[in-house]
Formats: sequence, C-alpha cells, structure tokens
Amino acid sequence: MPIKIIDHGSAQYQQMIDLRMEILRNPLGLHFTEADLEKEKEDILIGAFEDDDMVACCILTKAAPDLCKLRQMAVHQKMQRNGIGHAIMQFAENVARDAGFKTMTMHARKTAEPFYEKMGYAPYGDEFIEVTIPHIEMRKKLI
Repeated sequence: MPIKIIDHGSAQYQQMIDLRMEILRNPLGLHFTEADLEKEKEDILIGAFEDDDMVACCILTKAAPDLCKLRQMAVHQKMQRNGIGHAIMQFAENVARDAGFKTMTMHARKTAEPFYEKMGYAPYGDEFIEVTIPHIEMRKKLI
C-alpha cells in the first residue's frame, strides 16, 4: 500500500478533503472553509492509497522550529483496524524527523487515545473540548 506526500490542489488532495469530510467533519456537522484549505498550502500532506483511492491521510503542520503538529488523521472505515493507521503514522514520523522536527504533537480525540499510546505518544496536559468532542493533547519525541 503506497503512502506518499501529495500536492495541495491536486486530484489526490481533493480525495483527502473528501475522506476528511466523511470521517472527521460530516459526523459533527462541520465543513471546511476556503481559508481552512488555503492554510494547508504550507503543510505536509500525506496519503495512503489502495489502487488509486485514498484510504488514509494526515497533515503535518509546523508549530515551532522543532515541533510538528499532526492534524486531520483519518482512515476510511473499511480499512480501520488493519494496520494502515500505524503505517501512515510511522511514515509521518519519518517525514517529520527528516524535516528536522524533534517532537510531534496532536490534539487526539479521546476515543483515539489508546491508538496513539500504542504508537508511543503520551498525554500532555488536561482533556479539553474541540469541535464539540473531548480531546487530549499528546506528544512524542522523534529522536
């Protein structure tokens, strides 16, 4: 299953938007604004593919010179629990490390906390509400 960096504005980026809408936004009644998507031009966009269809994605955003934020992690429902999430996370960590980041952080949905703990992430701070649901910041040293 190929995992690769994709270009903002490409057909693959549109697949990423569609997957994120299906998994992350629609269930909460949320949508992207043009400004939301415009900000992603500076981010590292990562997609995992089965044939030509995106089945998982995530975004890396520079938060500080040595701190990278993982955002918008989504795995298609038919592909969950078969290792794709783990594979895309390893790919993202390697990309972040190669880009010079020392730590990865994220705002993880509480329901996903056990998945990220298995990947070596630890809670950082207190639980909070974001996009109407409980989240926890999690971090991992990449070195």
